[in-house]
Amino acid sequence: SQVELMCGIVGVVRNDAKKVDEVLVSQMCDAIKHRGPDEDGFYFNGPVGLGMRRLSIIDLASGQQPIHNQDRTAWIVFNGEIYNYLELRKQLEELGHQFYTNSDTEAIIHAYDRYGADCAKHLRGMFVFAIWDERTQELLLARDRVGKKPLLYAEVNGQLVFGSEFSALLLHPDISREVNYEALDYYLSFTCVPAPLTAYQAIKKLEPG
Repeated sequence: SQVELMCGIVGVVRNDAKKVDEVLVSQMCDAIKHRGPDEDGFYFNGPVGLGMRRLSIIDLASGQQPIHNQDRTAWIVFNGEIYNYLELRKQLEELGHQFYTNSDTEAIIHAYDRYGADCAKHLRGMFVFAIWDERTQELLLARDRVGKKPLLYAEVNGQLVFGSEFSALLLHPDISREVNYEALDYYLSFTCVPAPLTAYQAIKKLEPG
């Protein structure tokens, strides 16, 4: 039988100076524990909180997330698999990048340091990831071209909240459960809800690519 590779990511980024609710981010991560039963990991820095649940596939020993770049100024949480990561890693090492794990996740963060937001163009695989850049104070969210891996987000009360499943986002007290009737109409007509719509008014799907 085919095994679906699963992990899960969550995060909250505030646009003010207030500290992110670390307990809430931890609870959001617990809500998707079934996606990654092996371990969890967190990055907290003032108004930013990233979390992930991991199903260990590649680099079981040292591939714990979040993973950082060479000088610890950018951090990533990632769900998926990068098929060309060994090739990409070799290219980046030839350009002077130094790696501390054997994971495909680290190849992404080094590609980000080299290519910025265009790093996703260098990836072949199925993925969603979130990168927080301490230097620019910016968050990058990316999803693979086909949309194999899910990523949901909401912008509420000066916060960007994201996660792999509704169960995580709906724990946030500022996110309404109001139904999106346009999405319901699509579902009843075509048995699918096209991105960026979801069944909830407040929550959107990050579109593929």
